[in-house]
Amino acid sequence: MIQHAASHRAPVSDAERLAVTLRFLAAGISQQALAASYKLGTATVCVIIKEVCQALWSCLKDEVKYPQGAQWEAIRADFWTQWDYPNCIGAIDGKHVRVKAPANSGSSYYNYKGFFSFVLMAVCDANYRFTFVDIGAFGRESDAGVFGWTKFGAQLIQGRLPLPPHAPLPGTDVLTPPVFVADEAFPQKINLMRPYPGSQQLSHDQKVYNYRHSRARRVIENAFGILAARWRILGRAMECSVDTAEDVTKACVALHNFLSKRDQSLPEQTRYIPPGMIDRDGAPGEWRQVVQGDTNLISTRRITAARATRDGMTVRETFKEFFQTDQGRIDWQDRHVRRGTVNNVA
Repeated sequence: MIQHAASHRAPVSDAERLAVTLRFLAAGISQQALAASYKLGTATVCVIIKEVCQALWSCLKDEVKYPQGAQWEAIRADFWTQWDYPNCIGAIDGKHVRVKAPANSGSSYYNYKGFFSFVLMAVCDANYRFTFVDIGAFGRESDAGVFGWTKFGAQLIQGRLPLPPHAPLPGTDVLTPPVFVADEAFPQKINLMRPYPGSQQLSHDQKVYNYRHSRARRVIENAFGILAARWRILGRAMECSVDTAEDVTKACVALHNFLSKRDQSLPEQTRYIPPGMIDRDGAPGEWRQVVQGDTNLISTRRITAARATRDGMTVRETFKEFFQTDQGRIDWQDRHVRRGTVNNVA
């Protein structure tokens, strides 16, 4: 699937085409530097990158697949055992992918942060693997605006998304719906939890909820961080067309899932996500040092006037109360709240 087009005068081998593209993605090296390194024309390198990225997505797109059946239950169990949030089936967030000013785009790709971009909206499981991505929304949209325009987001907000059944909170007979966790830019819905707004006027129990929510939601922050650290092309604005930039982004996401799923069979230090890469026990993950100073994958977070539903607020209250019970509390939650570390690395 990565063979050269028939029109190429001097065909480049499949192995070399793949090598050129992987170096472009992983090292973030410019197309001009790649062309010089491989003794190819810059235009040829541009075509190779686009074609191979499309082929990578075509081959690996099932690595980024919406969960079904037992997969939901595995995700739900992982969020509880690893991140202490019950009945959670994913964490949601969005990032701006910077591009050069697209021709004839007007203000569509010009975002409120003052640069041109499209949006990568994603959901991940408890192990930093993406289960849904939507790539290409105009940069001018907010998180919640983009989310509502995706098929996934629209169905979730409207209550039409295929989801696993309600389940009891651990150690209780209290049923709650499966939920995704997101930041304050998203609407509070029955299957979509956001933190309690504000900080000064919150009760202790609300602050505990926000801490527990932050632990689960931080998985998507780490997933994006690992993605940017491993695929350095995502560390700066892409000097290519929007279409090619979207192909590049999709290829990086597919490779991220493909490689991370194979980690358990590898020695720790040769893994795609080695120990120390992710945030753990108050220590920031190594990816944060790698991406420090990056000018791409910028947070799309912006407060929006998203309307909460009463059912959604009731579900959040149920979680808040559960986190104060013997079955639901964790030993260190009060300490974090007293220290004011609710939103810090945890």
